Amino acid sequence: MNTIKTLLFTRFKIFSLISITISLSIVLLMIRMKLTHSFFYLFLVWNLFLAAIPYAITTYLVSSPKLNKIWFVVWFSVWLLFLPNAPYIITDLLHLKISPDHLLWLDVLVVSSFAFNGLLMFSLSLLDIETLLSQYMNRKKTNFVIIFVLFLSGFGVYLGRFLRYNSWEILQKPSGLFNDIFNIILHPNQHLEAWLFTFLFGIFLSSGYWVFKVLYKS
Repeated sequence: MNTIKTLLFTRFKIFSLISITISLSIVLLMIRMKLTHSFFYLFLVWNLFLAAIPYAITTYLVSSPKLNKIWFVVWFSVWLLFLPNAPYIITDLLHLKISPDHLLWLDVLVVSSFAFNGLLMFSLSLLDIETLLSQYMNRKKTNFVIIFVLFLSGFGVYLGRFLRYNSWEILQKPSGLFNDIFNIILHPNQHLEAWLFTFLFGIFLSSGYWVFKVLYKS
């Protein structure tokens, strides 16, 4: 109970701002649903829920006493499994190609607002994990892990968007998932799009996180 109270007190401002931006996204979505009589973009709510899981995990971890290395690795693995769901929402912009011309501007606002919240929680969660990693390794190793995670997230987004894998399918369909991953790694010439997407999306996420980190700590 004390941990929860401390958490709410120390992060009240952040939680309040995130609540406001998420509420704005929901309002925009409701306006879109009212005008079009369509529930098409309702899946964005689910995607945003998945995006919040990594941030919820790191928020809990930074408010808890220092974990032993084994438990930290377990939590880190679960966090890493769900992390790509946060920046994944950016790729929902692809759905704009089927938007009606007269409401394209509204659809851009709806999807962009959800994507913004996903990236916000993604960056906040990375800041948390960076803080946690610094308890177990030096700065150089921590930076390496963060960079690796950023590009791995890009690869995870590719698996989700183009191969249509979900985070929980590592338990439901591990053979198919790992088979596709190994094929991409072992036969890069046959999967140039996967490597290009991972590289460019990783650069995009790394640049965004660096800017966010500088602004957040200034």
